[in-house]
Amino acid sequence: MIKYCNYKMNGEVGRGLHIFLDYVNYTSPVENDGEWMLNKLRDKVKKSGIREVHSHVEKFDGTKSPPGFAAVILIDESHVTAHCYSEIGLLAIDVFTCGNNDPQIIVDNLKELFSEKIEGIKLVREKKISRFVE
Repeated sequence: MIKYCNYKMNGEVGRGLHIFLDYVNYTSPVENDGEWMLNKLRDKVKKSGIREVHSHVEKFDGTKSPPGFAAVILIDESHVTAHCYSEIGLLAIDVFTCGNNDPQIIVDNLKELFSEKIEGIKLVREKKISRFVE
């Protein structure tokens, strides 16, 4: 039987942890930033020891949606995503695990990467939420 990690936050016990990061002043570090981001997310998932199930990136050219991209990594414990409105410099990161792995490892690695590779980017919100609260 698989054991699940329990996270205790604000008196609640949950079986998963969801972390949100909101950035401003995002500028593309490379020409094809959607693919770059997908590869960086995949790398951080792999380094954390979490199994990737599927990955995809969708680039938005501004014709039907605002310019930017959405990148998603499905993991066997949930997901890691990045959504960007490149024209206005917004980047949202979403990391959710509901198994034995701590999403904070991925979050910390992404925060370090962004501060090193994306000049002027600023983290304006980091929020943690317990999921599957009992």
